[in-house]
Amino acid sequence: MKPISNSDRARALIDALPYIQQFRGKTIVIKYGGNAMINGELKQAVVEDLILISCLGICPVLVHGGGPEIEALLKKLGKESRFVAGLRCTDEETMEAVQMALCGKVNKDITAMLQAAGGRAVGLSGLDGALLKARRTRGPAGEDLGLVGEIEAVERWPLDSVIQSGAIPVISTAAFGLGDDYGRALNVNADIAAAKLAAAIGAEKLILMTDVPGLLRDVRDPDSLITALRLGELEALKAQGVVSRGMIPKLDCCALALSGGVKKAHIIDGRVPHVLLLELFTDEGIGTMIE
Repeated sequence: MKPISNSDRARALIDALPYIQQFRGKTIVIKYGGNAMINGELKQAVVEDLILISCLGICPVLVHGGGPEIEALLKKLGKESRFVAGLRCTDEETMEAVQMALCGKVNKDITAMLQAAGGRAVGLSGLDGALLKARRTRGPAGEDLGLVGEIEAVERWPLDSVIQSGAIPVISTAAFGLGDDYGRALNVNADIAAAKLAAAIGAEKLILMTDVPGLLRDVRDPDSLITALRLGELEALKAQGVVSRGMIPKLDCCALALSGGVKKAHIIDGRVPHVLLLELFTDEGIGTMIE
């Protein structure tokens, strides 16, 4: 591979300057999940990206999942997972495992990685300061999902205090129950939590890291990537069958954020090293942008 010259390095920084100026002082919510949370090289790249973004005066808010860790813990406990319409049915024992794996190990491991790499990070869950307030919900056909909630409100002050301190918030998505479940932990969807947080704090962008290149016009053709579209085009793409299966909830989350005032939403491939820098600081960007 041809070595990169110092002039090329300088040119890359200069090319990034307009984007650094545009996003400085702005908040960007990033949903972190998929292979980027499992692969060691990709995890390190995400940590480096977040610290660089923060050092440039941009405020990243990281919202993470933790499905594999929850599954591993449930397996150790001899507990079998049950899903309805893609939603994890959550009884008391499963909710305890979600809190232990998601709010405990996963959240603190990510926070520790950021700290060890020279960043400043604070781990939070949706229970801390009742950051995420949710009410129990049911499945699409009225199925009982147990302790599964739908977010009704965001309590901003815990998140604002971390952002104002200059640290990177790392958020796990157990929520504070409302109604008959007042004060109980409820399991909520991390993508939806990221979208609602982004809208509540007036984020500039919502970025969903996934295991696909973005929205493909033909799922069998990686060259059919739709790089940009407008919110009003989503329903037509659904009707055409372009948006289907697992991409539907991702784009619905983007629509939720945009309807709440977020300027742009992105679906990007978390399997690409330093994908956050490629999206934020290059002319071409990466993945699919919705505005």
